[in-house]
Amino acid sequence: MENVKKIKSENVKKTKSENETLQIAALISGVSVAYAITCVVFISYAILLRYSAVTEENISMVVTVTSLISVIVAGFDAAKGATKSGWLWGIIAGFLYALVLLAIGFFLNERFVLDSKSLVLIILSVAGGGLGGVIGINLRK
Repeated sequence: MENVKKIKSENVKKTKSENETLQIAALISGVSVAYAITCVVFISYAILLRYSAVTEENISMVVTVTSLISVIVAGFDAAKGATKSGWLWGIIAGFLYALVLLAIGFFLNERFVLDSKSLVLIILSVAGGGLGGVIGINLRK
């Protein structure tokens, strides 16, 4: 009887470990897909700016909308690997997305400053990721 309990306990631990591994993989996958979306849109917009009459006055809106859509997708994907708390995994994905984007800006722009736009990016990323997480966990069931 004691051996059966021990075997069941080991199986539960293995399952939890596997679940955590799958969850981290889903989180990384979600953020990666979000950055793929971001890259495609930003490169496409850069080409439009270069070869058409489109002006630079809409760059801020394009960045904001693209980032919001991307973090919703990241949260959705991160929550698909979750068994519960999809909103939390979505928030983590959104925060990770914003953190990496801000780090890239810091290293590429020598005049980088954390300002109100950075704060808005973080808030939108966390909120969008949470929304995507809620949608992802509910569609998973």
